[in-house]
Amino acid sequence: MGNCFRANSKVVSSVPSHPNFADAAKVPGASNHSLVHLSRTVLGYTGEGKPVTLPAPRSEGDILSSPHLKAFTFKYLKHATRNFHPDSLIGEGGFGNVYIGRIDEQFLGAARPGSGIMVAVKRLKAEGFQGHKEWLSEVNYLGQLHHPNLVKLYGYCLDGDNRLLVYEYMPKGSLENHLFSRGAHPLSWATRIKVATGAAQGLTLLHDSKQQVIYRDFKASNILLDSVCWIIFSIPIVLWALLVKISYFGLAKAGPTGDRSHVSTQVLGTEGYAAPEYIATGRLTTKCDVYSFGVVLLELLSGRRAVDKTKPREEQNLVEWSRPYLCDRRKLLRIMDTKLAGQYPKRAAYTAANLALQCTSEAKIRPQMSEVLSTLELLPTMTHSISSSPCRSERKSISSPMRDLTLSNSMGGTGENDKHEDEIEKKDKNEEKQEEVDGKEAEKSKEKKKKKEKEGKEKKNPEDKMDPTKLKLKLEKLDTKMQALVAKREEILKLLEEAERGATNPSEATHPLAA
Repeated sequence: MGNCFRANSKVVSSVPSHPNFADAAKVPGASNHSLVHLSRTVLGYTGEGKPVTLPAPRSEGDILSSPHLKAFTFKYLKHATRNFHPDSLIGEGGFGNVYIGRIDEQFLGAARPGSGIMVAVKRLKAEGFQGHKEWLSEVNYLGQLHHPNLVKLYGYCLDGDNRLLVYEYMPKGSLENHLFSRGAHPLSWATRIKVATGAAQGLTLLHDSKQQVIYRDFKASNILLDSVCWIIFSIPIVLWALLVKISYFGLAKAGPTGDRSHVSTQVLGTEGYAAPEYIATGRLTTKCDVYSFGVVLLELLSGRRAVDKTKPREEQNLVEWSRPYLCDRRKLLRIMDTKLAGQYPKRAAYTAANLALQCTSEAKIRPQMSEVLSTLELLPTMTHSISSSPCRSERKSISSPMRDLTLSNSMGGTGENDKHEDEIEKKDKNEEKQEEVDGKEAEKSKEKKKKKEKEGKEKKNPEDKMDPTKLKLKLEKLDTKMQALVAKREEILKLLEEAERGATNPSEATHPLAA
């Protein structure tokens, strides 16, 4: 893998969306001739969430002239970040450093300290043409795709050799920080499932676009978190919602078109997250994103990194280490994050583990992201436990990746789907009842065994009860206990007398507890 993979990096975060910028300044130094390897047709979204098809082909000039983006000058962003002061640094990565800044919301100029909206400003490292391609890729995709689960790009700067991107700021940072940073507050089970569901919604949007977009670098550090609240004064009540957004589109690639099943490209990504078949062949498909998603889902379940060189050799690769434990409830406990302290529904955990196993299996049996999303959306409703029998994927061959997971709307009519779910629910309940019966019978058998062992010992030595030596020892022990009780009684009587004297003559009294 070597130099083909970038190091795991910290990336920044953001706040609830702000209005789109209406006017884009004229782009300095933009070329109208240099075509880039990006999508010909991309599915974007308007403010109302309606799908639109954007024009193609996309030259660099077309990309930088997006009406949804603002072209900032380097001077503005330098002032907004306090001259890129070290105190403003909030993230570092292979692309460059990320700084927090303030931008005037109305005029989009640099705001005075304490005013304006918070933004995250990413400054590209001057490392040649590849960096410019990644920078342009982000401008292209985030300038067209608008969705609650994709980070919002406000604008960019192309000023001489300076290339910067201006994003919404996500104060809660990346999922990587929440899962792995020391001192971070542990994420609850419900929060982990919301994060997985939100990220799956973002990937589903990309994969289901009229022109597929393959993300190619899905990992915990590229998932940003924040929260937003609504106050309903008429009730009154305060509602909180978790915001989950995918950031960094530098490695995103247009999916295959026509009869093609894949896109052949240079192998780029992050070690531990990239699909094995992509590493081996350079053939990129949406199933590569599904694999990466499965790795992140395993990180959410286990609290472990995709690759951790501090672990023993057999535990360093999360996918390989966890695979034997994902199909059995009793074994599953061994990989679950101890920070959860067992506070999660066992049935939902088992289903999520099976889903992660499906996502990290061979490409041909991996589910589509839309199927993954359908599964995740059902997890909050799963509250009761399940049997410890082997997972269904071991009991029969897999003809559909999601068929064994209760799940999806891909099974045709709702009647057939409901029937399938009812059958599985009934089977699980029967197995659960049988397990309870077996447990009770085991306890009864254990008690009977103990009783028989006790009776056997008594029958074995019936003369022990009449042994004079043992009887004398028992009598001596009783006498010792009696003497101790008598001494204790005399001590209490003495204290009582002193207490009564103290009641008649307080000046000479001694408190019983003090005595």
